[in-house]
Order: sequence, then C-alpha cells, then structure tokens
Amino acid sequence: MTTTLEQSANPLISSARVEGTTVFNTKGDKLGSVDCLMLDKQQGKVAYAVMSFGGFLGIGEKRHPLPWQTLTYDEDKDGYVVSLSKEQLERAPTLDRGDHDRLKDRTFGASVYSYYGLSPYWAPPIA
Repeated sequence: MTTTLEQSANPLISSARVEGTTVFNTKGDKLGSVDCLMLDKQQGKVAYAVMSFGGFLGIGEKRHPLPWQTLTYDEDKDGYVVSLSKEQLERAPTLDRGDHDRLKDRTFGASVYSYYGLSPYWAPPIA
C-alpha cells in the first residue's frame, strides 16, 4: 500500500495528471491551465507545456507554449507556478488550437525560448 507521503515524494507524474492542472503566477493569480505536454520523442524530453489562457468555454482562449523548465510545481497550490504576469503572458508567443506542428519549426521554437530568456532545449549547453 502506498501512502500519501510516498505518492507526493515520487518525482514522476503521468502526463494525464499534468493536463488540466492550474498554472499560477508568483503573486498567486490563476493564469490558466496546462492543455497538453509536447514531448521530443527522439531526445526523450518534455519540450513544452501548452497552457490555455483566458476566454470562456474555449471562446477567445489563447494557447501558449511554455518551455517546461519555466514551470515549478507547488504542492500547496496543487498547481504549477510561473514567473510571469498576466500582461507578459498576453504578449507571449501563441498557438492556434490544434496547431502543435508549429512547434517543430525551430525558428518559432527558438523565439518561444528566447521570450522566456532561455536557451532552446535542443541547443548544446553553454560551458
């Protein structure tokens, strides 16, 4: 039998449990929720968490690809926290619904990572 403490200490989580999880900023404002994860199947890395933001019942909703490393899980909030204001998120790169293929474009991907001040996950580490 697994206890709650053992479950929360587990560093692994199913992608099904991540999808739908609330995303907050550091002030505690709810920004949206994780729509899906984008995995690099060749490198075995989570590349992006696509977050849905704004709108009502899917109308006017925006989807933002966030580099996975921008999210930090907060057990107290039972959600992810990002260091972004709502205004920064409104200006962030977006995806249309179902347009996940756009993320295979390395130029677009580099612009996403650059917006968040990060090197793309596929770039070699800077020594």
